[in-house]
Amino acid sequence: MDEDDSTTLSEETIQKILCGDQVCFDDLSAEEKKRFQRALASGELSKMIEPWDPWWLKPSARTISVSKEGSQLVQPLDKEEALLSLEDDLESNQSSEIPPGPKSPLPPVCKPSSIEPSPMLAVHLVDILYSYCFTLRLYNGDWQSDAVGSSMVVLSVSAVLGQGGQPKTVLEALSHCLEQTYSPAYRHMGGLQLGLILIDDVISLLSLGGPALVFSLCDLQRLIQAGERELKPEKPKKSRRVEIRSKLKLAERKIYFIMCWVHEQPGEAWSSLAAMVGAEKSSAMDYGGSKQPVKMNNKAETRGRVLIEEIK
Repeated sequence: MDEDDSTTLSEETIQKILCGDQVCFDDLSAEEKKRFQRALASGELSKMIEPWDPWWLKPSARTISVSKEGSQLVQPLDKEEALLSLEDDLESNQSSEIPPGPKSPLPPVCKPSSIEPSPMLAVHLVDILYSYCFTLRLYNGDWQSDAVGSSMVVLSVSAVLGQGGQPKTVLEALSHCLEQTYSPAYRHMGGLQLGLILIDDVISLLSLGGPALVFSLCDLQRLIQAGERELKPEKPKKSRRVEIRSKLKLAERKIYFIMCWVHEQPGEAWSSLAAMVGAEKSSAMDYGGSKQPVKMNNKAETRGRVLIEEIK
């Protein structure tokens, strides 16, 4: 291969970067985009990025707690722990701590909405958690670097938040999320392997219990709110921008509602749901090989209803 052919960026683009100009993916030529995606898929660029460890896999995630009303409990660190935490933040240039939980008490489910909670909220939660984990892994934990882009990723992966979907079983929820993971837009990120990791992420979050779920949904709510703020209407108003802001506002309300619902559920509900996601993992991954939508069967439907009854 010629040396020029193996270069990801052209000399012109490199000069822009050296001059301090900001260069985004859309600024690249068609050939540069192809080279960049090949380098990304091959893992060549991974050497330049510091690996991000998801907060839900850290030992400290097992100690998350909330007040009886659902707000975050303040847990002061001793001097040594505070110093180590500060040093870690400075070295990584981004916080490696657990994202903050709700600052205010969470109202009863009947308060945010007069609508009776859907019996399928547990299934919807799986869809939402998958989209959250997907987005954070896609942005290497730093969704703040592109709030609009990250919020759009959430909407594109989650059927519940982005399409008003109503999956009725865990298998249906997982298969939709995997369909997006294997789509041309995201296939280069890891395909089947990434799908396996993300399902394990969902299981990990569920296994941590209600407080960790509340924290993750609170973080997702902040993500969506940040994207909405950056999409402030312009004059004259652009219909597409207004449409996206409307979708983000609706998604934010759904996230808050399910966060309030999660807080009210008994702790044993989450171990049951985690076990069900694990049981459906192999069935959902069969989709990865066939690239065909997973067909629901009576067994899956029945297990879904049983789980909801347990949570209720």
